[in-house]
Amino acid sequence: MDEFIARGFAATRLDDIAKRAGVAKGTIYLHFKDKESMFEELIRTAIVPLVIRLSSTPPAPGASVRDMVEAFARTFIAEVASTRRGDLIRLIVAEGPRFPAVADFYYREVITRGLAGMRAMIELGIARGEIKQKKLAQFPQILVAPALIAVIWQSLFSKHAPLDAIAMFRVHLDLIFGERRTA
Repeated sequence: MDEFIARGFAATRLDDIAKRAGVAKGTIYLHFKDKESMFEELIRTAIVPLVIRLSSTPPAPGASVRDMVEAFARTFIAEVASTRRGDLIRLIVAEGPRFPAVADFYYREVITRGLAGMRAMIELGIARGEIKQKKLAQFPQILVAPALIAVIWQSLFSKHAPLDAIAMFRVHLDLIFGERRTA
C-alpha cells in the first residue's frame, strides 16, 4: 500500500515493492501474476470488507434512515477519509482513466456494492416517508457525494482549511431529509 500511495499506480515497480517487503522480486510472482493483480488484492483486503460491512449492517431497532446514513458517514470518515484507504481512493480517481482495467475492477468490487447499499437505504427512506424526493433512488451517488469530497479534501486541502466532514455530511442530510429538530 505504501509504495502505491507514495508513487502512484503507474510509477510503482514490483522491484520497489519487493525491496520494501524484504523479499526477492520472484517471491512476489509466487502470489501475484503482475502489479495489477497485486493492486486488486490490496483493494480486496483494504476496502472491500469495509464496503461489505457498511452495506450489510442491519439497522438498529428504531433507527431512522437518516440515522443509518449518518452512521455510514461516521464510519466512512473514520475508516476511509482519515486513513490510508482514502489515499487508495484518491489514487483510483487520479489514475483510473489511464488504467481502465483497475478502474473497472474497483467499480465491480467496491462501487457496485456501495451503490446497492445506498440505494437500498434510499428506497427504505422513500417507503417510510423519510425521503420525499423519489428520484434520489436513481442517483445514490448524491447521497455519498460528501464522503468522496471528504476524501479528496483531506488529501489535498486539509492543511489549508480543515474540513469537519461530519458537520458537512449533516448539512447534506438536512438538504435530503429536512432539518433535524432539536428538543
